[in-house]
Amino acid sequence: MAKRFAMTSLNGPGFVELAAGPRYPARMHPSIGQLWASYRAVNADAPVEPPAAFHFCDNRQDADLCLALVLMGAKRATASSLAELRLAGVPTPQPGEFSIVTDWAGEARAIIRTCSVEITRFSEVDEEFARAEGEGDGTLAWWREAHRAYYERVLAGSGHLVDDDLEIACERFKLVFPL
Repeated sequence: MAKRFAMTSLNGPGFVELAAGPRYPARMHPSIGQLWASYRAVNADAPVEPPAAFHFCDNRQDADLCLALVLMGAKRATASSLAELRLAGVPTPQPGEFSIVTDWAGEARAIIRTCSVEITRFSEVDEEFARAEGEGDGTLAWWREAHRAYYERVLAGSGHLVDDDLEIACERFKLVFPL
């Protein structure tokens, strides 16, 4: 499952867990600034300050797998529920924004740029978007099963219902660094 939020959060040494559940960095991993500086060295038009950094998913295995899929070019989309974004105080991604993708341990490994974001209901996510996520067997059935389980985990105890009406930010992105 790949999304942002539980994926937007960093975990591991130097990171803290807040009472509400999501994890936020207590301090920025040095690799984040280093990767951003390397990108800016070849793209002087990029903003001076590093963008938000996150890892995908809510567990090491999936987070590191999704990062590998991004680096291979197989993963070009991610899906966060609006509920999880709101709970974390994270704004909905916007086209043109950069993000730094880390591995589970917080090491910066990739820079992506959001191409588009479509807000849709869980039941309206289509097969083409499921393929763009690049996970599992690429089918909509796999996407729905894996993502429903993910949303149930990250929204547990929040009062948000995980059903066909759950609003999803379907984000498409491109890998901009390293290429």
